[in-house]
Amino acid sequence: MEATVDDLSAAYDDFVAAASAVVEARAQSGGQKTAATDAALEAFKQRWELFRVACDHAEELVESIRQRIGSECLVDEATGSASAGSGTAPLAAAPGIKPISAVRLEQMSKAVRWLVIELQHGAGGASAPAAAGGGGAATPNAGAGPGPGGQHPEEGGQ
Repeated sequence: MEATVDDLSAAYDDFVAAASAVVEARAQSGGQKTAATDAALEAFKQRWELFRVACDHAEELVESIRQRIGSECLVDEATGSASAGSGTAPLAAAPGIKPISAVRLEQMSKAVRWLVIELQHGAGGASAPAAAGGGGAATPNAGAGPGPGGQHPEEGGQ
């Protein structure tokens, strides 16, 4: 992460220096188009692209870390392995709801992701996983709706 910040900082510094060089070249040429202004503009474009690449890389890193932290927190909450403030007793997910296994949580998470993809593509049906190359096996318990109370039977919904 530190290397990404250093790369982003260096790309920004280079970008600002290139912008400064454009301003200086324009001032020296009296606002006229010259070989020096063209060269400064070309260097500016290159630095801009490098800066954008560095920004994209940093954004990908932050998003990856955010997703990993979110997934870890979700697993901790769902499995009841998150600790209370004292660090000794596990937290209950909610009164009356049993913690679920991490494997079951992953299955449910995949099913939700497929539903989101279907909704984004406007499918509303089971065609999106098949079109994406996942086939029918991509959605766990496809066609098996939730039991009473919105829970699947294996989660204690009966």
